[in-house]
Amino acid sequence: MRIFYKAILLLGIFLFSSCAAYFNQPMFQEPSRTGEFSKSTRLLLDLPPAAEPVEVGVYNFSDQTGQYKAVENGSTFSTAVSQGGTTMLIKALEDSGWFIPLERENFNNLSTERNIIRNTKQEYIKNLNPNEPPLPPLLYAGLLLEGGVVSYDTNIITGGMGARYFGLGGSAKYRQDRITIYLRAVSTSNGEILKTVYVSKTILSQAIDASFFRFVKFQRLLEAETGVTQNEPVQLAMKDAIEKAVHDLIIEGIQKQFWSSQGGKEVNDQLVADYLAEKEKDESTLLLDRLQVGREGLNSLGISGGGNLPDNDYSTQNLGFLGRLEYQRHFGRFFNVNLNTSVFKIDNGVQYDNIFGSLDLNGQFALLPNDKLTPFIYAGSGVIMSVLDPVDNSLDFGEPFFKVQYGLGVEYFISNKIGVKLYGEHNLVFTDKLEKAVNGKRNDYYYNIGLGLNYYFKL
Repeated sequence: MRIFYKAILLLGIFLFSSCAAYFNQPMFQEPSRTGEFSKSTRLLLDLPPAAEPVEVGVYNFSDQTGQYKAVENGSTFSTAVSQGGTTMLIKALEDSGWFIPLERENFNNLSTERNIIRNTKQEYIKNLNPNEPPLPPLLYAGLLLEGGVVSYDTNIITGGMGARYFGLGGSAKYRQDRITIYLRAVSTSNGEILKTVYVSKTILSQAIDASFFRFVKFQRLLEAETGVTQNEPVQLAMKDAIEKAVHDLIIEGIQKQFWSSQGGKEVNDQLVADYLAEKEKDESTLLLDRLQVGREGLNSLGISGGGNLPDNDYSTQNLGFLGRLEYQRHFGRFFNVNLNTSVFKIDNGVQYDNIFGSLDLNGQFALLPNDKLTPFIYAGSGVIMSVLDPVDNSLDFGEPFFKVQYGLGVEYFISNKIGVKLYGEHNLVFTDKLEKAVNGKRNDYYYNIGLGLNYYFKL
């Protein structure tokens, strides 16, 4: 019975972890409904009104990837992305209120219908009403909007996790795809490309499942499983990217003074400032949401504190304190030289304890030098000596010993000047006399763990 309760508990955990999808499973046919907003629809609807909407024509905003939808056994004749890009773009232009979209995609149909109207009016004027007004002229576009979907990348990142124990198991998997579009505005008066914007949108797919398989009694098998899969619609992702592109085109057009809002310069400046702040953040973010940070200078001063754990001849090995000051000089993006001085306590309880000081010189290598979260490794050499007399705790510098050290850590940049770092370090001393006890051939070691701040500056 206890096993049954465990099974119910595990299944419950997995179900509640994705309860939004699990408890909204479709059970009945649903009527048609108005299409959903994307994440960027509100950006367009919240724009201030334009001083004067611009007539635009969209002949074709197409799928330029040439990709077909992938299946397990190859591919199908269904395309990977929607072929209705022109329709989505026209809807986005209409929603913004900054443009007057003109029919150009099916212009032949429009021309044919106008010819029918014109011929009918001519017959009506000739036979019945000579005062019948002529057919008004067509509007012409001051801008043409061109571009399309340029890429659809699948499986740019996949992953998951799972566990199974004694017949109980569960797993979670995810996959991320990406769609990319370009949109450009072309002047019809001289053919100049006024502006081009580039937007990408990720598409997330998730799957969570849980199962239970166990003989609970002789010839009695209990088996249960459940799961849920969520796939972000490609059409909605494409709509989101197009709407974001239209929004960006409007703001960049305001920046270049191609058009303006009704609120004038004050409203325009605020729109541009908000957009540039968002654009700066986007441009500092690499693929897979890796944030980049520009370094303020090639020099840094650091302070850190932590603990010291000895690995020596005594059986009692307690955690002592660690304090450190350091200076770093960077040579390029990846490499820097680190000079630091440390004060720490080696604590072996009642057997031995003393305060030590060390001076170290390290070479440090940053694995992801421009990322906001940067792992690093380092190695070097230094000298260590005791600074107190172990008998009366008076200031007394002991014999210096040569050592080498290596370590690894991670640094998180709060800004381009300040970084928070966490590190761990292994120190190998070339003597067995560090703690005044010699036992066997093994030299003394110790470990440092620290947390600190780095301040970056220019000389």
